Amino acid sequence: MINQYDILETIRMIQDECLDIRTITMGISLLDCIDPDIDKACKKVYDKITLKAKDLVKTGEQIEKELGIPIINKRISVTPIAMISAACGCSPVPFAKAMDEAAKAVGVNLIGGYTALVQKGFSDGDLELINSIPEALATTERVCSSVNIGSTKAGINLDACKVMGRIVRECAEKTVDNDCFGAAKLVVFCNSVEDNPFMAGAYHGVGEPDCMINVGVSGPGVVRAALKKYPDADITKISDVIKTISYKITRIGQLVGQRASERLGVPFGIVDLSLAPTPAVGDSVAHILEEMGLERCGTHGTTACLALLNDAVKKGGVMACSRIGGLSGAFIPVSEDAGMIDAAEAGTLCLDKLEAMTAVCSVGLDMICVPGDTTAETIAAIIADEAAIGMVNTKTTAVRVIPAIGKKVGESLDWGGLFGKGPVMPLHTESSAKFINRGGQIPAPLHSLKN
Repeated sequence: MINQYDILETIRMIQDECLDIRTITMGISLLDCIDPDIDKACKKVYDKITLKAKDLVKTGEQIEKELGIPIINKRISVTPIAMISAACGCSPVPFAKAMDEAAKAVGVNLIGGYTALVQKGFSDGDLELINSIPEALATTERVCSSVNIGSTKAGINLDACKVMGRIVRECAEKTVDNDCFGAAKLVVFCNSVEDNPFMAGAYHGVGEPDCMINVGVSGPGVVRAALKKYPDADITKISDVIKTISYKITRIGQLVGQRASERLGVPFGIVDLSLAPTPAVGDSVAHILEEMGLERCGTHGTTACLALLNDAVKKGGVMACSRIGGLSGAFIPVSEDAGMIDAAEAGTLCLDKLEAMTAVCSVGLDMICVPGDTTAETIAAIIADEAAIGMVNTKTTAVRVIPAIGKKVGESLDWGGLFGKGPVMPLHTESSAKFINRGGQIPAPLHSLKN
């Protein structure tokens, strides 16, 4: 039973504390669209997406009006396109264009799944797709791409790290007139998940139903507002406060997901519990950490505070919904978080500290601008480092870095909206090229042998 207090509290969280549903994402299987004729395959892809998702945006807007809860994005994820395009034996860019046209036709913000899974090696279709990513992202508006290069079970494909270092640079170079935005639509994963509703890394896994709805909640501002009421509480109490408020946030996500599922006639999948920040004032994960007692995010103690936040969010949210999934934690995308931007510009938050923080949170080195002269080998080494954290800790980690072509440390890239503004952060200048050029496979850790 929802009482008057619950209703008023929810209204306050929406109006004053930036509470929203960050996304409802429809996952669509394209396995039945495989055809050796690329024109026929692309038509099947377009037709299936526009059929399944024709009412997605309308339904989301109806739920927004009925519940008074902002749903910021309506999105689509599809089966990794490398699996669909392999039968065609040619460049899969036409699939990206079909996805983009379908996304525009149904009105969604973004569509993910221009994806390859190469944690243990490449097929010909994987290589075709990976090499086409820069062109695909430069010539489409709403398509997002991801590549999984490692896992706890398989180890890390160092050859794939090397390739992706080059691809990330090429994505930035091909979109330099748009502040290198192509690289912002590409994520490199270790231990990627099949039901992630958040972009740019969402894809619809082969173990998922033909079509389903996943929900991503948000609410850093709500958590910070709750902590403000306990300025002198000990850290145990802080954990309890976060668990309580996370339960309330997740309950709203469950309600939205159930309604969308019923009206669209597709199964309800998961709620992703991630605290997803925005550049808006009062909607920052960094400010939550500072509310715990840090003078500025990035100083000593930041990793401990983030570990507590991530754990409490999951413990509080898990009881509020039927199934949790996706990435579920606290995101730390630099350009999308006002507090992270301030800390990076002040020099308190550096790449090494961010890397340490990713060991205890979701999901990785996210939306970080690096100098425009950063080499492909350095980007590859950053990817390998982050994948190692994911592999050893049996967690999802990712890298979304944007080489700011033509810019140096102290300058910035500015995309506006949810993508925000990214200060160019310094990197170590010593070379990692010899390590990356060795190639091969970093073996899986001993604790992967669980069978």
